[in-house]
Amino acid sequence: MPELPEVETVRRGLTQLVVGHIIESVEVRWEKIVGLDTAAFNQQIAGRTIEKIDRRGKYLLFRLSGEKTLVSHLRMEGAYYTVPAGTQPGKHDLVTFHLDQAVDLFYRDTRKFGRMKLVANSDVMRVAGLATIGPEPTADTLSLEYMQKEFLHKTAIKPFLLDQSHIAGLGNIYVDETLWQAKIHPLQPANSLNIEQLETLRMCIIQELARATDHHGTTVHSFTTAFGHAGEFQNELQVYGRVGQPCYRCGATLVKIKVAQRGTTFCPVCQILH
Repeated sequence: MPELPEVETVRRGLTQLVVGHIIESVEVRWEKIVGLDTAAFNQQIAGRTIEKIDRRGKYLLFRLSGEKTLVSHLRMEGAYYTVPAGTQPGKHDLVTFHLDQAVDLFYRDTRKFGRMKLVANSDVMRVAGLATIGPEPTADTLSLEYMQKEFLHKTAIKPFLLDQSHIAGLGNIYVDETLWQAKIHPLQPANSLNIEQLETLRMCIIQELARATDHHGTTVHSFTTAFGHAGEFQNELQVYGRVGQPCYRCGATLVKIKVAQRGTTFCPVCQILH
């Protein structure tokens, strides 16, 4: 699933490619994506200009003229890319936005899990998922004071961080990475972390996601940017995908377990469960 760095990379690419374009019409080939029939969705969105593209957590927010926002969640394998107008869509190109200036914007999703919802600007933060989303993982928005108050749950730290209501944008890859960097076992209860551990974890999260974004995200299976390029951060991963290999810090063999039904790689020597 694309996590914050990947979604931010897509946002930056789409900003260059489609902001300022008018949506002349839309074709929907899998109606569950938009929750409406093709005619109704087209009627609501045709004629609007893409004025800006924002991001909140893992959600893309297409800001349209007329005080409307198209909220898009890529889920597992969703991807956007532009093609010349009239290009024949492929099997997994589920939505085509016909733009002015002879450009089509395709939404591709092999798993068909992605979702789009057109809402009034004033209703964006009432959309399910966004209504309960936690702060962005930046120095300005994720404070140590917030973490001290929020991390009072007995839940194991990995599923706690995967829950977007606590901190926005983290997924399986970057939770494994930041827990390794902070030397925290993935099963350690969130409420057992002391203030020094919380501050270390905070800085690891902020720095790791910023670094991954600078590298245009991680491509493990199918992620590509809006320009069709793979990310580069897979070459920087320290634990994710390295089970059975030596820990970069201590040399111990990395192991993999299931935590909250998610494959979880960690160092049994550096990350001790207390």
